[in-house]
Amino acid sequence: MSNNSAKVFAYNQLKDEILKLKLIPGTKISEKIMSDELQVSRTPIREAFIRLAQEELLTIVPQSGTFVSLINLSLAEEARFVREIIETNIVGLCCENMTDEISLKLEMNLKMQEMLASNEVGKQEKEKFFDLDENFHKELFICCGKERTWKMIQDMAGHLNRFRLLRLKDIKDLDWEILISHHKEIYEAILGGNRTKAEQLMSDHMRLMLSEKGVLLQEFPEYFYPQQY
Repeated sequence: MSNNSAKVFAYNQLKDEILKLKLIPGTKISEKIMSDELQVSRTPIREAFIRLAQEELLTIVPQSGTFVSLINLSLAEEARFVREIIETNIVGLCCENMTDEISLKLEMNLKMQEMLASNEVGKQEKEKFFDLDENFHKELFICCGKERTWKMIQDMAGHLNRFRLLRLKDIKDLDWEILISHHKEIYEAILGGNRTKAEQLMSDHMRLMLSEKGVLLQEFPEYFYPQQY
């Protein structure tokens, strides 16, 4: 593996483990441990640590070590706010730019969401649902040629996405049908060319993202910055 490939691999793997909560918030990690786990030298690990610290997903404490950042609800809310503002405009553009190809992908995505929700699912399936949710929204950006905007949002959504995945995985009575029905209503409004309705539905949907905050703060206080509870 070339140095550049190792650098990309180390960064992507570490970021995925953080975002998927395989590395729990607050966990202490080291270059040696991650180097051994990922089978790469320490240099790409060190560079990945620096980059992830810049993205506020790792916290480097001098003379103490490197830790997976606790979930910061202020950063999560800021990312949610940005998504709401942008995605309400995205669905408006989709009303004018929907293609048969994107429409088919969205329909297949919704069917897969319904299949997962209809079964008793474990945590791995909940990760799949999270990925389907993300892909549903990503396809809307692709529909109107805003893939770079989607990437920009993802770059600042680390704390929000960890909160959302924790919510999906660990709230036993979470009503998945509400999430799916929102997606279906948004899709139908877009197909019908009803821009005003699509924008309102997306705004309402985005405001669900930090619901159940109190439940998670009570159940997993060690995952969050102390000043937030």
